[in-house]
Amino acid sequence: MRILLACMLFGLWFPARAGDLKVEGAWIRSAPPGASMLAGYATLRNAGRSPITVRGARSAAFAAVELHQTVESDGIARMRPLDALRIEPGASVRLEPGGRHLMLMQPRQAIAAGDAPELVFELEGGGEVVARFEVRAGAPDAAAEHAHHH
Repeated sequence: MRILLACMLFGLWFPARAGDLKVEGAWIRSAPPGASMLAGYATLRNAGRSPITVRGARSAAFAAVELHQTVESDGIARMRPLDALRIEPGASVRLEPGGRHLMLMQPRQAIAAGDAPELVFELEGGGEVVARFEVRAGAPDAAAEHAHHH
């Protein structure tokens, strides 16, 4: 009981802040001109002391942005919308091809490799985190990305 009470008090003393959500390695896979849907990927890291819940995302560059997850059912991959992503303190959630990702619908203008549209992550409690997503022809090389950060 004391541990539960201590955990509850800890959460009250250290509420989640928008600045605690770190968006790393953000990118969008480029698509042919006129494509009505693109996908966005990144690693979302909770650098704070309280859980963070991402409720959704938006962007002036797209008519709609949704959190999705690819789920395999009967050998067929299907995309399902996600209501939210909860990230525990110190944990990360990867938005990646074949898993959780952002569906970027109806680009408002042509988007090409080298562009970097802004996306806004909406957090439970009203906070927001803005991140630029680099448009790339393919997935970034993980080794090169890691070396770049050191």
